[in-house]
Amino acid sequence: MSTNEAEPVRIRLLLADDHPVVRAGLSGMLAAEDDLEVVGEAADGDEACALAAELRPDVVLMDLRMPGTDGATATARLSREQPRVKVLILTTYDTDADILRAVEAGATGYLLKDTPRRELADAVRAAARGETVLAPAAAATLLNRVRTPAPAPAPAVLLTARETQVLGLVAQGRTNADIGRALFIGEATVKTHLIRVFTKLDVDDRTAAVTAAMRLGLLPQP
Repeated sequence: MSTNEAEPVRIRLLLADDHPVVRAGLSGMLAAEDDLEVVGEAADGDEACALAAELRPDVVLMDLRMPGTDGATATARLSREQPRVKVLILTTYDTDADILRAVEAGATGYLLKDTPRRELADAVRAAARGETVLAPAAAATLLNRVRTPAPAPAPAVLLTARETQVLGLVAQGRTNADIGRALFIGEATVKTHLIRVFTKLDVDDRTAAVTAAMRLGLLPQP
């Protein structure tokens, strides 16, 4: 009795981990799935990138911390050079820094090595479809990053300590002579500092300089 059932589409996997025992365990686990096929194994990030170019896997299961080129660096390289290849991080590390670095490098997902076999297989299938798969710790880290506003960028304009002192006294309505006496410097030196401040702030007068400095956070608001 013949059958016309088509063979299932197989997802080609590349395993990248510096521990041979881990690679063997993963290969044996995933081989039990009819639609998953391990086509290669790599012991570091450089080898993973080279094999990915040669074997054209659908998904790379990438460890993070490997000798030489680590997993995040290799992920970033694959994202640039072979964007069709999906990278699923599989690691023992769940620190915020590791998670953020991997996701920013372009990883499709982030799982821990204690993930059960069924969940890992399903995650590989989801990654192959381009879906994001995250362990609870990774999801919580990314959610917290979204909820926490990024720190304000440092001002592009930087004044020296002395220029800030001079401009601060200008903001108090002091004359150049007053400023010179307060800081024990000559009036000509005060003028020199102000000229430099005007140039840095791209302004032409004292009032504009004070206003610009307050807007940039270089001087406190009154």
